[in-house]
Amino acid sequence: MSEIIEVSSDWLALREQEDARARSRRLARDAAGRLGSGPIVIHDLGSGTGSMMRWLAPLLPGPQTWVLHDWNADLVERAAESAVPVDQEGRAVTVRTRTGQLARLGSDDLEDASLVTASALLDVLTAEEVRAVVQACVDAGCPALFSLSVTGEVRLDPRDSRDDLIQAAFNEHQRRRVGERRLLGPSGGAFTHRLFLEAGWNVRAAATSWRLGDHDPRLLEQWFDGWLGAALEQRADLRGEGAGYRASRSSQLQHGSLSAVVVHTDLLAWPR
Repeated sequence: MSEIIEVSSDWLALREQEDARARSRRLARDAAGRLGSGPIVIHDLGSGTGSMMRWLAPLLPGPQTWVLHDWNADLVERAAESAVPVDQEGRAVTVRTRTGQLARLGSDDLEDASLVTASALLDVLTAEEVRAVVQACVDAGCPALFSLSVTGEVRLDPRDSRDDLIQAAFNEHQRRRVGERRLLGPSGGAFTHRLFLEAGWNVRAAATSWRLGDHDPRLLEQWFDGWLGAALEQRADLRGEGAGYRASRSSQLQHGSLSAVVVHTDLLAWPR
């Protein structure tokens, strides 16, 4: 998989608390109920610095072994060196790491998997890569929990007449071509849902949203800058209008009067 999209560890750390608040605990409990007794193995795809593991491990039985898969060796090294989470019974989990490309993921890469997980991943994959992930899960025959896939919907308060234009440009950017790869962007979650249904699996979805405001102004500011910046990168013709939009929203940020809802979806899939 060429032309990988790099994500900074600083951004992952900044968003981790809001990610944890937004993820569906109902689907996590459903996933836990589908696990057998005894030691379990969780394969976390696109694991980054391990935030999914830190959130989910305490909600699952154990003993647990987490296998963290990512194309960025520096991020998985950080995950392995971070504080080790514990399972429901307070036992420390075991952590292993693998560096590789998801386009070539196969059932052999999910050896002994009891559960496959991923967070904020599907929107940065291509259709080919998602097909590989779904097929590997189907071949492994274990439940899969995918959290925080963007849907493309953003709601800003107060509303601005330019919001829809910026949102559309951002969503175009999410579906852009990166080298030889065409990203799925906001279609990633729905596409994955459809593939599991076509494979004859059960799928349950939950709407999950970031709710950003003055309780975490730094995250709101960083998210907004990235959201607007990506939109203007995609649509250079909007840069003049975007400057006024940025100035207006920056003033609201400084006065603590801006909030945003960023809609995601979580999916749990399991064999019938």
